[in-house]
Amino acid sequence: MSSGQSLFQAALKLPLSALVKGTTIPSNPIEDLEIDLSKPIVYALPFRSDVDLITLRSQALHWGLPDPFEPVDINGQQFSRYVFTSTRPTVMANDYDAPAESKVLFSQLLALHGEDSELDVQLIPVSVMWGRKPGKEDAVRPHLEALNGPQKSLAVLFSGRDCMVRMSPVVSLRYMADKHGTEPAIAQKLSRVARIHFSRQKLAASGPKLPNRQVLVDRLVQSPTIQRAIEEEMTSKGITKEKAQKEAEKIIDEIAADFSYGLIKNGERVLGWLWNRLYQGLNINNASTVRKLAQDGHEIVYVPCHRSHMDYLLLSYVLYKEGMVPPHIAAGINLNFFPAGQIFRRGGAFFIRRSFKGNKLYSTIFREYLSELFAKGYSVEYFSEGGRSRTGRLLQAKTGMLAMTVQAMLRGLNRPVTLVPVYIGYEHVMEVATYAKELRGKRKEKENAGLVLKTLRKLRNFGKGYVNFGEPIPLNGFLNEHAPEWRQDIDPMGGAKPQWMNPVINQLANKMMTNINDAAATNALTLCATALLASRQRALSRDNLVRQIDCYLQLLRNVGYSSTFTVPKDSAEELVTHAESLEKFVIEEDSMGAIVSLDRQQSILMTYYRNNIIHLFALPSLIAQTLIRHQNCTKQQIVETVQSIYPFLKQELFLGSDAQELPELVGQYLDELHRQSVIAINDDIVAINQANTQILLLLGSTISETLQRYAIAMNLLVNDPELGKSDLEKRSQDIAQRLGRLNGVNAPEFFDKGVFASMFSTLKQEQYLNLEGDCDIEKTQLLMNKLNGLVHPEVKLTIEESIARSNEE
Repeated sequence: MSSGQSLFQAALKLPLSALVKGTTIPSNPIEDLEIDLSKPIVYALPFRSDVDLITLRSQALHWGLPDPFEPVDINGQQFSRYVFTSTRPTVMANDYDAPAESKVLFSQLLALHGEDSELDVQLIPVSVMWGRKPGKEDAVRPHLEALNGPQKSLAVLFSGRDCMVRMSPVVSLRYMADKHGTEPAIAQKLSRVARIHFSRQKLAASGPKLPNRQVLVDRLVQSPTIQRAIEEEMTSKGITKEKAQKEAEKIIDEIAADFSYGLIKNGERVLGWLWNRLYQGLNINNASTVRKLAQDGHEIVYVPCHRSHMDYLLLSYVLYKEGMVPPHIAAGINLNFFPAGQIFRRGGAFFIRRSFKGNKLYSTIFREYLSELFAKGYSVEYFSEGGRSRTGRLLQAKTGMLAMTVQAMLRGLNRPVTLVPVYIGYEHVMEVATYAKELRGKRKEKENAGLVLKTLRKLRNFGKGYVNFGEPIPLNGFLNEHAPEWRQDIDPMGGAKPQWMNPVINQLANKMMTNINDAAATNALTLCATALLASRQRALSRDNLVRQIDCYLQLLRNVGYSSTFTVPKDSAEELVTHAESLEKFVIEEDSMGAIVSLDRQQSILMTYYRNNIIHLFALPSLIAQTLIRHQNCTKQQIVETVQSIYPFLKQELFLGSDAQELPELVGQYLDELHRQSVIAINDDIVAINQANTQILLLLGSTISETLQRYAIAMNLLVNDPELGKSDLEKRSQDIAQRLGRLNGVNAPEFFDKGVFASMFSTLKQEQYLNLEGDCDIEKTQLLMNKLNGLVHPEVKLTIEESIARSNEE
């Protein structure tokens, strides 16, 4: 480096330190990118720029990475620690070829790998982005553009606080040398590949260019599909073409988003303040998988669970902070009220009516708009449950948006489409008290500005928030597996729905919901709620609560539920202390220590948080309940009991394991409970360890209410094998309500009609009922006996009495 360049860089450091506030993506590069600090590191940047280098230096030193201005020592020789894949343009010239010295350095490094088989230089691609404004569709400037001196000065001045240093996964030059050789031509090829990489990286961070909204409306109205729908509207309603066209324009205006980068940029600051006020921290997991999909050019569809109005704000904020583009979000038309509707629309929301039934013009326009978003490359987000969960469990998916996504693929998209399931969890959901009232029969309060202001007045610290990205579902691959003929049905004009569509969409919906639950985040409150609600009196000594949480933690850590779920790293003691700080428990002291309990109102509300993670404990809880009721069993008996009941749990709770995996899983859980000294295993006999009975009892109680519901339905079927679907659901619901009152069950989902509907579906799948609804009485009797043996004798008696009374009535 020349002395003049050194002086220039030194002069830049002071003003840049004042003007630039950089953010590194990913937020922990050494860990997230698996950088080995013991190996030589070289940075690759897209354009020659001292400003970018100084900004990179600041972030690299902050995270413990080598200083880019310090040379790298390799086998006694010193080399520059940075290379550029393109030269920086000047006011007079635009030359994007790789600088000569960078070509030389690439060649030298590759040559050294040819001489030393142990050498492995890590090349880290780094983009320094000054703002992420995508630009307008009519602009001709490319996505990846270098800035000359005056342009860079303006970028620092106006976007210095919105600067992102984006580091990509390490490129091993050892691998490159072994795979492609060490010839000089390989260095040139590496430079070209790097330029393509940086261009994709910029597109993934800023997104496609934005259309003029009126141009978008005009383009949609003139599309052949909507023109056909307009003509049908004219014919069916006997109106003029002008009137039908105005109606179409009105519908598009009602639906379409008006995405604004300025609002996103300023909203990030507002939301950052809001999350700091509301939460003690946000925990984000597996974002790197999504970043790779975006950079590889996938059309991403985010499908989160829906528990709060906070969900779409939180997910957009997290994606922006993680260096990705906030998606266009399908929002209910009920949120299109002043002034929130305009803000949401500029934040990417497009509004959807609750029902399209009987309005062909509306449904056609909505499908065309969704296809337009996909065709232009905008990521999309929708809540497949159709609304917020009032019970804390995942709801059965509404498949309309999913079907439209597949139909958009059948229009001939030239990019792969991938669903990204997202689990969003909280230690406090603002609407929980409202949900409890609605489940007791209170009418849902309509969203309006007054309701927003009332909510804002209640803002306080709500603990921690969690966003876990689940395992992506590539739609092309899913269709290849489940409908191999799908490519034959590609029709740019959007023809009739193929016959294979409905069953495949149902399978896809189930896979999607399962992947959401697979990415569950456990936290202090959900674990404590699970333990306290398992106690008959909703109270535990603090010591026993800590012991129970420790049992849960060890089960989750040692028998991993999935590759995407998360468990707190804190100890059980630390988690209980944190949960107590949220002020949801009654804590009383006596001479023998503290007692932690829930009052009646909090008991009802806590079922919501328990239900967020109940699926994680469904299998070990069923095993524990089997042992509690039978005292000792053979391993085979436990496996057989689990195999008979598991299909119902899998359907209801979207469990990820397949039936053939059950014997191995049951063995793993038994081994873990034995390791914790909760049970004793002697040869093939499994028995309770009387010294730790309470731990097993509380673990088994987690699933007991679910088993009681199953017992109600199976006893009804055996009592009246000809009972139809609607009668079975209605009578099961009535008996569950009675059982809940008599046994103090406060869980709102205990007598939820939807849960019994799910069970009826499983009865058919598992052939307890045939297609005509006739009952296999022998098979049903066997399952009923198993279930009756797993519920408390008092509960069994109440079920039998209730059925007898119901028959009399």
